[in-house]
Amino acid sequence: MTINCKGKLVDLSTPKVMGILNVTPDSFFDGGNYSSDKEILTQTEKMLLEGATFIDIGAYSSRPNAAHISEEEELKRLIPIVELLVNNFPSILISVDTFRSEIARKSIVSGACMINDISGGTLDNKMFKTIGELQVPYVLMHINGTPQDMQNNPTYTDILIEVAHYFSEKITALRKEKVNDIILDVGFGFGKTVEHNYTLLKNLSYFKSIGVPLLTGVSRKSMLYKLLNTSAIEALNATTAANTIALMNGTNILRVHDVKEAMEAVKIYQQIG
Repeated sequence: MTINCKGKLVDLSTPKVMGILNVTPDSFFDGGNYSSDKEILTQTEKMLLEGATFIDIGAYSSRPNAAHISEEEELKRLIPIVELLVNNFPSILISVDTFRSEIARKSIVSGACMINDISGGTLDNKMFKTIGELQVPYVLMHINGTPQDMQNNPTYTDILIEVAHYFSEKITALRKEKVNDIILDVGFGFGKTVEHNYTLLKNLSYFKSIGVPLLTGVSRKSMLYKLLNTSAIEALNATTAANTIALMNGTNILRVHDVKEAMEAVKIYQQIG
């Protein structure tokens, strides 16, 4: 099971880690932490040295009730960072977290190699066609609503069947656009209650039958710290526990704030796998 990133084949039969680099001032965990070039380069180097295969850059905060920003503002935040990292780490594999097709296009032109779309193409109807033209890996995430309203009252009759149906429809549309490398993300916290999230985590292997890689992003999310009555800052241990469950249920990529701990979970999982 491989994906093609800028001509480099990445084998996902061995789980990989994607390090999160938020360049937003208001992300739920580390917003505003990496605002200068030096801070960004230092954090990126740290994640790469700890074993991250991918670095995922986001310039639009998708936490519940986050402020909406313009395409111009997202571009202004994002593209200089992509260029900075490519210039300093020539072999870096950058994933860009965006739901806007033009930002996806400009990011790839600037040196990124993958698009991570929280909306699964629902917020920009040109996204699938753009990904087909760019011929890059695409993370297809499930979302119920928008970042502004997704947590108002998320309801499902059967979340597993409904998310699988969503993926089936979207994959069919992506294949029509000749998109080759599709990665699925069930979208923990994106239009789900705590109970919905744990149903998905417990049953991640249900989605393996679709036949494409799975990405899991539970790092420091409220599904962890609300259950434990703590906070995102205190949720590293819980993240490792959830990541381990995800690995045992077949996930191929862990998207995390804390690369070292995720790599340790992968190593322990491989020892018994």
